[in-house]
Formats: sequence, structure tokens, C-alpha cells
Amino acid sequence: MASASFFSTLVLVVLASGASAQLSPTFYDTSCPNALSTIKSAVNAAVAQEARMGASLLRLHFHDCFVQGCDASVLLNETSGEQSTAPNAGSLRGFGVIDSIKAQVEALCPQTFSCADILAVAARDSVVALGGPTWTVPLGRRDSNMSFPNQALSDLPPPTDSLQNLMTTFGNKKLDATDLVALSGAHTIGQARCTSFRAHLGESNINSSFAASLRGICPAAQSASTDGNLAPLDTTTPNTFDNAYYNNLMSQRGLLHSDQELFNNGSTDSIVSNFASNPAAFSSAFTTAMVKMGNLSPLTGTNGQIRLNCWKIN
Repeated sequence: MASASFFSTLVLVVLASGASAQLSPTFYDTSCPNALSTIKSAVNAAVAQEARMGASLLRLHFHDCFVQGCDASVLLNETSGEQSTAPNAGSLRGFGVIDSIKAQVEALCPQTFSCADILAVAARDSVVALGGPTWTVPLGRRDSNMSFPNQALSDLPPPTDSLQNLMTTFGNKKLDATDLVALSGAHTIGQARCTSFRAHLGESNINSSFAASLRGICPAAQSASTDGNLAPLDTTTPNTFDNAYYNNLMSQRGLLHSDQELFNNGSTDSIVSNFASNPAAFSSAFTTAMVKMGNLSPLTGTNGQIRLNCWKIN
């Protein structure tokens, strides 16, 4: 009888422990109640100074979560880390904004609010700052003790990906076709480098006048002087988070090969059409997908750490 009682108590302890390790929107309500408003103010200021920063902060969260989960490993600036890999080198931005936010939050509540959670909240606040929908961000992530460059190379989808490859990459993260198309809608803001879309300008599934207009920015010949030239991912409303991206795809005006793959006589055409005609459907699917992505393999409980500086382990 005593052993049965002990077993029951053990089960309850394990269950309680598991429950406490789950993400929760109220995770910092007691330990750091002013953190969310501090992050929001900092993001609003950064986006007001440069609209593109909103897209950069959103992208940081995506590139973090797709590599070993949402653990701020992307922020570690160690040599030969994630930041040095092809998907990230020379294109990830916003580290200074995150560092500034971290310093402000540390002043409020030392070693309490993780860098991974700052990325998740800053991504949401960036979307809102550019006119997009809001959502409740589950919190309680902890920060990784290491970077994962090999996974960055294998798990982040390149702009040359086919629809099948995109479906596989997202499927590996338990994200379905609707999630794929919705999250790709993040390309309604931000810019891409010439190296990311040069090859697509010569393909058959791109509007000819659109391609011609981009040749001045990104000539066919590869050149160090033009490789870094930028073009908006959404030429219609480049600094507004809306559903224009999908209308662009239906007009064969997707900037990246991987963008246009979503509407190219394939299985996701109907999802694109729905989001193009129904902004509310896009907003709902996007916020749902962001929460799903934010739940990818977070470190919780006693795993990982709360970094004092986001760019290095303690």
C-alpha cells in the first residue's frame, strides 16, 4: 500500500514537472512583468527608423526555430557557427536591435528573460508594427549552449528550392502545406539580395516585364558589385504586412524561385488563391503557423540557460 502511494505521488510529481516545462503566455507575469512592453517599444522604435528591420527581426526568429528549435542558437556569433553558414552569412540582420532589447530587459529583471523568447516576441511585434496581425506568444524558452552550423545548412530552405523540397523541409518540422504557404507570406515585407533571385529572372514562370525591371538591379552576369543589390520581396506594398504577396504570385511576380513555386500549377495553388482573395484567412493561418513554429523543440525547465548576452554563452 505504501509503495502504491509512493508511486502515485511520483506520477503526480512527474506530471507536474512536465506541465511546468510547457510554454505559457503568462510565464513572466510575476518574474518580469514589464518585459513585453519594453520589447514592444524597442521594436516599434527600430521599425520606425527602418521599416526593413521588421522583416529582419521576423527572419531571425524563423532562422532560429528551423535549426534545432527556438533556442536563440542563431544569435551566437562564434566562429564557424550558424551565422557563418550560407543561408545566414551576409543576410541575417537585426542583431544590434536584439542586443539592445536584451540589455533593457536585463536591467528590469537580471538573467530571467531568455534571448529565445525575445526573438519570438520581437517577431510578433515587428509584424504588428508593419500593420499585420497580432497573436499570443507562448513563453518560457531557454537559450542553447551551442550553435548548430550543420543543421543550418541542411534545415533552412534555400531560395532555389522546389515545391516538393519545401514541403519536405516544412514537413520535417511538423508544418503542413498551409503552414508553408502562410509562413512564406512573411515575404510580404523585406528585401532580398540579387544573389537570391538572379537565376529566377531567367526562368519561364516569371512575368517578363517584372523580370526586365529587375535586370537593372540584378544583371545576369554575376558580379561582386551587384550581388548584394536589394529588391523588395513584395513590390506592391513592400513595407506593409498584408496579403499582396499572394496576388503577386498569381501574376508571376514572385521575386524568389521558391516564392513562385507556391503558385506554379502545383498542389499549393489553391491555398495561394485563397490567401490572395481573403486577407482574414491569411492572417488566421499565419498567426497559427507562427505559434506552431515557435513551439519547435524549445528548451525548457532546467535545459539550456538564460544568457546574459545573446551573442555568447554564459
